[in-house]
Amino acid sequence: MKPITKEVYLKWYEDMQFWRKFEDKLAALYIQQKVRGFLHLYNGQEAVLAGALHAMDLSKDKMITAYRNHVQPIGMGTDPKRVMAELLGKVTGTSKGMGGSMHIFDKEHGFYGGHGIVGAQIPVGAGIAFADKYFGRDGVTLTYFGDGAARQGSLHEAFNMAMLWKLPVVFIVENNGYAMGTSVERTANHTDVWKLGLGYEMPCGPVDGMNPVKVAEAMHEAIDRARRGDGPTFLEMKTYRYRGHSMSDAQLYRTKEEVEEYKKIDPITQVLDIIKAEGFATEAEIETIDQRVVDLVAECEKFAEESPFPTVEQLYDVVYEEPNYPFLPHKL
Repeated sequence: MKPITKEVYLKWYEDMQFWRKFEDKLAALYIQQKVRGFLHLYNGQEAVLAGALHAMDLSKDKMITAYRNHVQPIGMGTDPKRVMAELLGKVTGTSKGMGGSMHIFDKEHGFYGGHGIVGAQIPVGAGIAFADKYFGRDGVTLTYFGDGAARQGSLHEAFNMAMLWKLPVVFIVENNGYAMGTSVERTANHTDVWKLGLGYEMPCGPVDGMNPVKVAEAMHEAIDRARRGDGPTFLEMKTYRYRGHSMSDAQLYRTKEEVEEYKKIDPITQVLDIIKAEGFATEAEIETIDQRVVDLVAECEKFAEESPFPTVEQLYDVVYEEPNYPFLPHKL
């Protein structure tokens, strides 16, 4: 695995801090009704992404996830201004304002969505991995889903085929404790979701999803296994979300005390504590990083606010693709 150096810790801190503040701004814009529909935030789960990115080869590896999907493409290289513009429904967004919060997509940077149907991305992720194997592209696909989606039948079909064909895919369940408002203890007679892999003799196990080092180590092993042709791995990232399932969630199913307990092991705080303990940065340097984050979030907001909404004509431009359909001219 690539060494976890001072530079890595500083990058983790800046990245996770930015992802957190970026989504805090989205929450504020949602309250102002500038972000419409649903808004599912990642606050608390940032270590899962930070650790995975350290283990990935972004020149060929891919990622697919559910609708809690704003910061993943940013981590993979998408311009965060375009992500915020998409959330505001602007034409400068990643899908020209037509995808919105739940459907961020950037094929150029290997991010295959944001999927709104629970569990739908699991077989699709296996399919992307199949394509890589078929065409000999040496890429690995990271397929993320929540603990609620682990109860979907499509998971078992995808697991079976992935093992049968030794597909280069890593399945990751981000177990944040709740499927919407339903505790994981109430969705099955077992709470160790990773054990679902045992039925397929798939390498599997739990990971501390609040610690980017632990995530990076587990992801490196899984990605290395997939890349050398030994097939998939199933990892259960034990993590936690501080905000509700979505912005419309009243969170009546848990206490404020529970949330505060998890904040004691916040991934950003863990990384910052190591930076300070090891002397990787002075207080002034940390303040500089924090200011860079604030400035970039403001830049993203300004870009999104000032961008135009799509025109009505765009609705027609993206529907018909057949070259022999003469009734609508194509612009996109």
